[in-house]
Amino acid sequence: MTKNNGLAEGPDGLVYTARLPLSSATLNYLADLIRGHLKKIGSRWRVLPAGKIAGIVLAVLRCDQRPGDLAGGNGVHRTTVTRWVREVVGLLAARAPRLDRALKKIARMGGGIVLLDGSVIRTRRRTGKENRKNYSGKNKCHGLLVIALTDDRGRLLWISAARPGRTSEITACRHEKLTQKLREVGLGAIADLGFVGLDDGGPDADPAVITGYKAARNRPLTRGQKLSNTALAAVRAPVEHGFAHLKNWRILGKVRTDPSWATALVRALLVLTNREVAR
Repeated sequence: MTKNNGLAEGPDGLVYTARLPLSSATLNYLADLIRGHLKKIGSRWRVLPAGKIAGIVLAVLRCDQRPGDLAGGNGVHRTTVTRWVREVVGLLAARAPRLDRALKKIARMGGGIVLLDGSVIRTRRRTGKENRKNYSGKNKCHGLLVIALTDDRGRLLWISAARPGRTSEITACRHEKLTQKLREVGLGAIADLGFVGLDDGGPDADPAVITGYKAARNRPLTRGQKLSNTALAAVRAPVEHGFAHLKNWRILGKVRTDPSWATALVRALLVLTNREVAR
């Protein structure tokens, strides 16, 4: 009797089809972006058409599919899929709005406030000295801090550069000169208690960043201060929805690549998120 000890799935592995929870408009937008880029650089041939490349890149970004698995199912090498992802992320990140332009747009539309918040994107634990700066004592994990602005409906307007997880939210905002740019266009920002002390304007200046009240050990909050904190929390709730939409992209679950690439990644996902939310 002969023994059959071969692999059940065969030498080439199994291939399956899955559905992406994204609109066809997003796929078409990305495919047109790739076609325009190929025409610009004079690339006459790719192993797969632009629409197929767009679908593969969206599978990596939305579902965190491993490039090696997608490469095997589409007859290309893993490094080819990785190169496509980085190429498309760079194209999308270049279309992310800048801080000054985003604020001027809100001011032109008659808006008076924006919502401000920060979030930590988890990353792999680094080794050696690289391990220390990315550890967030507040969130008890390794990650990168990003600051975001949304409008009063929770639509993302701008995302900052990704900074080491140990960076405080106030320090990140000061690197971006946020309060100065808010005052230049006459806007105010509503933020949580993590941003107390960010607005260092004079006593006679209108506040550029509005936060709640912090209780101290020997100074409890009054009833009026508690009511004010509750009202501000209700107003700034949409900014949490904006971050929730952004984190629907599962590639942000735990960034496994170089942290310096995370800035381009989150800005690219900002562009895709706005297209999905606005459809």
